[in-house]
Amino acid sequence: MSQGLAVEARGLQRRFGDTMALDDVSFDVAPGELFGVIGPDGAGKTTLFRILVTLLLPDAGSARVLERDVVRDLWELRRRIGYMPGRFSLYPDLSVAENLGFYAALFDTTVAAARETIAPIWRQLEPFAGRRAGALSGGMKQKLALCCALVHRPEILLLDEPTTGVDAVSRREFWDLLGRLRAQGLPIVVSTPYMDEADLCDRVTLMQRGKLLVTDRPAEIGRRYPRPLLAVRGGSILGLLGILRRFPHAAAVWPFGAALHYTDARAGAAPEGVAAELRAYVASAGLGGVSVEPIAAGIEDAFMWHMAEEAA
Repeated sequence: MSQGLAVEARGLQRRFGDTMALDDVSFDVAPGELFGVIGPDGAGKTTLFRILVTLLLPDAGSARVLERDVVRDLWELRRRIGYMPGRFSLYPDLSVAENLGFYAALFDTTVAAARETIAPIWRQLEPFAGRRAGALSGGMKQKLALCCALVHRPEILLLDEPTTGVDAVSRREFWDLLGRLRAQGLPIVVSTPYMDEADLCDRVTLMQRGKLLVTDRPAEIGRRYPRPLLAVRGGSILGLLGILRRFPHAAAVWPFGAALHYTDARAGAAPEGVAAELRAYVASAGLGGVSVEPIAAGIEDAFMWHMAEEAA
């Protein structure tokens, strides 16, 4: 295996009964990189993270974290990893300060020793130091969990869906905290079902049904979209959806908020030419006031395309 990588996975497989949770998963995470694993519930993200943090054995393949094997070197790795599981796993009857002190003691350290590392988060938590963890808001619970994952000053962070179920403001604040940690050189691997969070990562991998569909920088994934993509707006969304899907060259039509994203089957077609054809086709179907404009593909467009290709 290569030297110096924060994470290196090769051919990971894990099955639960008839369900293949991980299917030949391979990827790398560079030192100091903020790497995102993007996918819906059931994609296999939690299984992958549990293998990387030594809580689950793979059926096949191998993985190294901080150049240590997750099977052979588990005891050494557990001292060096900061892990935040998807579900809130702290003690709800202990206070904020008691939870933090408890986790520091588990790693034979103190909160004072980690003060510099946790300072950006602790400043927000300190006014609630005496409050029971179970009485915190969703966003504050996640910040406390992150604080506990950092209290032993780990060499890498692995965060499994840390912003699921929290409000938009708390999500933004949490990602701001991750950005500060990344700026200090700490490698971070984070999973999320939220496509908009992909753009906050250095690189991402799109995951579905235990497989990695594509891995690259978020902007590059969009640029590699293989077909002309257009946004269509106006009229009845449902009526417009049916009309577009009947267009002879339609490869895919997906709702995106108040618009429809239309993908043409002709890879080499000029987007402006496709737009003119669509306008004429929609008008001939008796639907007026419809705008059709070529657009650049985003991460969600790419995910939908690769998911459809995988299912074909």
